[in-house]
Amino acid sequence: MVDLVVRSRRVVTPEGERAAAVVIQDQRIVAIEPYEAIVEAAEHVDLGDAALLPGLVDTHVHVNEPGRTEWEGFASATRAAAAGGVTTIIDMPLNSLPPTVNAAALTTKQAAATGQCHVDVGFWGGAIPGNAPDLPELHANGVFGFKAFLADSGVPEFPPVDAGQLAEAMRAVDALFVVHAEDPDHLAEAASSAAYADFLASRPADAEHAAVATAIAVAREAGRRVHILHLSAASALPLIAAARAEGVRVTAETCPHYLTLDADQVPDGATEFKCCPPIRDGANADQLWQALADGLITCVVSDHSPCTPELKRQDTGDFAAAWGGIASVQLGLPVIWTAARDRGYTLSDVVKWMSRRPADLAGLRQKGRIAVGADADLVAFLPDEEFTVDAHALHHKNPVTPYAGRVLKGVVSTTWLRGGRVTGDEPRGRFLRDRAEEI
Repeated sequence: MVDLVVRSRRVVTPEGERAAAVVIQDQRIVAIEPYEAIVEAAEHVDLGDAALLPGLVDTHVHVNEPGRTEWEGFASATRAAAAGGVTTIIDMPLNSLPPTVNAAALTTKQAAATGQCHVDVGFWGGAIPGNAPDLPELHANGVFGFKAFLADSGVPEFPPVDAGQLAEAMRAVDALFVVHAEDPDHLAEAASSAAYADFLASRPADAEHAAVATAIAVAREAGRRVHILHLSAASALPLIAAARAEGVRVTAETCPHYLTLDADQVPDGATEFKCCPPIRDGANADQLWQALADGLITCVVSDHSPCTPELKRQDTGDFAAAWGGIASVQLGLPVIWTAARDRGYTLSDVVKWMSRRPADLAGLRQKGRIAVGADADLVAFLPDEEFTVDAHALHHKNPVTPYAGRVLKGVVSTTWLRGGRVTGDEPRGRFLRDRAEEI
């Protein structure tokens, strides 16, 4: 007798959708049988026409604990993730205090997270000026790679690196480097203004273009993998395509807000839309969608970067003073599915972008897919059901989202983590270590 069988007429596997019975034993998928197969199990779940997806893998989440736990924390972030169908997150090395820039800081962060996680959690390390000697030990302790900023990060304890410092970090350790690619020489100091157009003008596409070129050049010289975070400027795509064609190991991600929000429709004073790099226009978003379809952009992740309402300066609507970041870890799946289906894409496409490819980026071969041997991370998803986003009903610690009031398609009804239902009551998440050697 096995532990659990979950049946659906729409199981999304790496080979496509099909009717199937997913058989689970000891937290893993041990078989995928025909829908009608008779399997002796302790528990049976029949979803009928509801879809069964692999749990999403979100490799770009700012949890902020310890140090800025009033912004978000492991309990709230992972509960929100599970409610949105995300079963694995990888936490960014900032904006926690201390930032994860050495082994001692990683231990501090893991201690803060212990006993609080409702999904499985991995960690990125950080590359900042002067910490290259710390990177080998930090990587040996299990971080999935290293994040670097080429422009101001917004917090003083995580300063940016220049090209030489990024090269020094890459030479110090053979690991994946994930880069916030905006060039400070192309950024202007935003003047105090409630006009979104003024903020957008201060962070032009040229800043991303120049920084992507820098990251590629350093990775080429160092012979390292580099991943461009939260790409918003489609003008940088030809650089990435050319580098990949010549053998540079470069990949890129984008985020739901860059694919579905339009700069021309951001109301003045609506600082919940502020993020860095910024949301651009609809024509730019069309090019990002095409790059996803072509495989040039490999994955879609949240860049969940929350803060308190006060830091968003909702009282003044001043984009220059507001914290830049969008909280969306619970909403990414329905946001993307709503837009993707209107563009003719399928659930298989969404799963590829939000589950399998992010898992592959991090080397998590047991995550992000419904396949024999994979962890039994599963999501029951109602793709035709609609809901209206209520910021106060989200599990995010602070009710601030640019999606408030939007009608979205796709409801997560159940999330299983390694074969167990995630209820939000009992944290069952585990810490994950880098498995890059399996790539």
